[in-house]
Amino acid sequence: MTEMKIVEYGKQNQEVILLLHGGGLSWWNYRSEAELLSDRYHVVLPILDGHADSDEDFEGIEENAARMISQIDREYGGSVLFIGGLSLGAQILVEMLSQRKDICRYAMIESASVIPSRMTNALIGPMLSSSFSLIRKQWFAGIQFDSLHIRNDLFEDYFRDTVKISKENMIAFLKANTAYGLKPALQECRARVRIIVGGKEQKSMQRSAGQLRDMIPESVLEVKEGLYHGEFSLNHPEQYAAELCEMINRR
Repeated sequence: MTEMKIVEYGKQNQEVILLLHGGGLSWWNYRSEAELLSDRYHVVLPILDGHADSDEDFEGIEENAARMISQIDREYGGSVLFIGGLSLGAQILVEMLSQRKDICRYAMIESASVIPSRMTNALIGPMLSSSFSLIRKQWFAGIQFDSLHIRNDLFEDYFRDTVKISKENMIAFLKANTAYGLKPALQECRARVRIIVGGKEQKSMQRSAGQLRDMIPESVLEVKEGLYHGEFSLNHPEQYAAELCEMINRR
């Protein structure tokens, strides 16, 4: 397998933290956290397949997870200290924990959908095909950006990278996102796992968080009251970094 493109912070000999961005975003999803953590850890921000500046088309959540595990085997001795992920990145993290029970010692799963939606999945192709040309227009991107509740200073990154995603890749990762379900092997996970969901997220996302808690041994679920999908890592990097360090320091 070829290596996924990554952005790195911190020294090479420090313990590794891996953070997997959300669908339609890129490594800058966790840039602020990486800057806050780089004096203590080696922070690795992969660019998921099918996204801006990636070197491979998006083939599936399982394939992305396998590629990331292979890269960890080659570069970091088969496991890392911590893996975090948001949305699509969180689904890839869940899949990594299913494929390799000891891939990390700590994990933070933020807003991962694990309840497939056949209706939404079937509508993605037709809806995106009819509206895709609008995505490349800044005014429309601004409307989408506002609906995502992302802090304003990230709009330039968002617009620049969104227009680089092909229609085929966008359909592929959105369909994968709405089709992903839990694997029985997740019950064997050995990582200490924290599950995060926003209090203002859809009920299906909150149900997904509950299913993850029930499936993963000794995992902890926290509802972030007042937050929408992805707001914790995107809009509150200082708190995210602080809670990440708190998890690790409990060892």
